[in-house]
Amino acid sequence: MIRCKSEKPPQEKLEIDLTGPEGNAFVLMGYAQRWGRQLGYSQHKIDCIIAEMKLTNYEGLLYTFDREFGDYVTLWR
Repeated sequence: MIRCKSEKPPQEKLEIDLTGPEGNAFVLMGYAQRWGRQLGYSQHKIDCIIAEMKLTNYEGLLYTFDREFGDYVTLWR
């Protein structure tokens, strides 16, 4: 079936299930690296984000990730 583009519902945010393999700290840092590049962040800014993600525990990592990419992704516990 061919449909008109105007009928297409708006795309929702990406979703990450933190209880699954995508919730692994290293996977989240990989997403930060990839999405930072896609968003046009400088390599220095990406390095600073990842360094901040490594500073504390998992909750601190999630806080930083959500602060930087929360407009684009929903994190589920």
